[in-house]
Amino acid sequence: MKRLKSVSEPWAACWRELQTLEELSALIEKEDTASLEDLNRSIAALSKEAAALESKTLFRGESDPSNAIVSIAAGAGGTESCDWVSMLFRMYSRWAETRGFGKQVIDYLAGEEAGIKSVTVEIQGDYAFGWLQGEAGVHRLVRISPFDSNKRRHTSFAAVDVIPEIPDDIAVDLQEKDLRIDVYRASGPGGQGVNTTDSAVRITHLPTGLVVQCQNERSQHKNKAFAMKVLRARLHELERKRREEELARQHEKKQKIEWGSQIRSYVLQPYQMVKDHRTEVETGKTQAILNGEELDIFLDAYLRWKAQRK
Repeated sequence: MKRLKSVSEPWAACWRELQTLEELSALIEKEDTASLEDLNRSIAALSKEAAALESKTLFRGESDPSNAIVSIAAGAGGTESCDWVSMLFRMYSRWAETRGFGKQVIDYLAGEEAGIKSVTVEIQGDYAFGWLQGEAGVHRLVRISPFDSNKRRHTSFAAVDVIPEIPDDIAVDLQEKDLRIDVYRASGPGGQGVNTTDSAVRITHLPTGLVVQCQNERSQHKNKAFAMKVLRARLHELERKRREEELARQHEKKQKIEWGSQIRSYVLQPYQMVKDHRTEVETGKTQAILNGEELDIFLDAYLRWKAQRK
């Protein structure tokens, strides 16, 4: 009820505001420039609010209202790619903060020299998965490397995976005989309590080969619970995609999506541009994108692109 009201009530408020502005526009004289300027500002504000509400109508998936589990992994390129992962992690973290969403790091593996080799984080908020679902894929960075003494231009790649957190009441078939659970000593930041005990947990689902791990908490029990949570979500997403692909085959409309397909390029040298290769949306506001401030440009465009394809 709360979620439904969060959609219906703002629409009703926008409609009331529109009626008020229409009444005001009929009363304002053409010579009253001050009142006309106020009216134009109110119309612009209402238009912006209506556009934001329209985006919510694009959330049609069953899992769209869920929290999002975002995993980022470095591609080939060593330290440069690890630094790119840290930039993407910062971008999504900043974006979550601007929306008032929560964030919880589940797994973190630092790069050997700098940056992050891989990180898994849960973004907690209404429709977090709905907004971030289109970020899954390979992200490409072109820039002058700060790690190259000759100041040459480098291209780096990082793979982003996004799955929805699933509620506890959704059944996922997990049998103990299908699991291999390993415990090991955590590495990277975390303090003495984390790094000197075998608290990190790695769970392998033998039938599918899926591997999840968690080393963020001091308690082995908590890490195991988080790892099981991610494994359940990954298995549920795997089954959902299998059903979608089967349905697409039946209708002969399958969209070929392969892991490793480049979805977006971030070019910092020799010019400034971020371009999404699916929607063709591009912007020169590279720093605003990397700061998470203007990321909605691409998130909203993906939702509209996806809706049109369906």
